[in-house]
Amino acid sequence: MADIDLDKMSREELAQLRRSLDKAIRTFEDRQRKEALAAAEAAAQERGFSLGELIDGKTRQPRRSRPPKYRHPENPALTWSGRGRQPAWYKEMIEAGRREEDLLIAS
Repeated sequence: MADIDLDKMSREELAQLRRSLDKAIRTFEDRQRKEALAAAEAAAQERGFSLGELIDGKTRQPRRSRPPKYRHPENPALTWSGRGRQPAWYKEMIEAGRREEDLLIAS
């Protein structure tokens, strides 16, 4: 490997060196990932499976979306499930004095 004297390089040269290194690292990681995938596929085939068969058997079920629990009184298109971050309209309503119960969707 060539010796590089970083002390004699300009800021732009150092920035270009960083970009080149980042690209080289990404390329290296991509090659490693492809090699690992090929090895995993070969190991699965040796045992009579495809890699897809092995992976599909262990995947998690997708999350189901929650039904809305709260609805904006003037704009019924605005709803919230009650989970996660509170939407701005909900916060505004509560701060304006509305009760949580007033925004509940009737079952």
